[in-house]
Amino acid sequence: MEFEEVFSSKPRMKILKIISRLGTLNVSDIARRIKLNYSTTNQHLKLLEAEKILQQRVYGRIRMYRFKEASPKAIAVQNLIDVWEQSTINKWKNGEK
Repeated sequence: MEFEEVFSSKPRMKILKIISRLGTLNVSDIARRIKLNYSTTNQHLKLLEAEKILQQRVYGRIRMYRFKEASPKAIAVQNLIDVWEQSTINKWKNGEK
């Protein structure tokens, strides 16, 4: 899948931001936080897993998602989110818009 296809989805970007902030979450928690239904959230998570950005761990019937360790794509996405969020915080502190 092309870079633009992966990152052109607002729900996928929300998923990545939430996992970046909170770490490991299950599908239901992610769906609730981004205000999407379970099925749609699950499709986005599977795509991000196929792209080796996220990984899942299964505990019985519960699937937990987090960034894939040692994946260059996952590390790059985490770094991008961190830099973007820090830049936003700095602008807010300095009274910029």
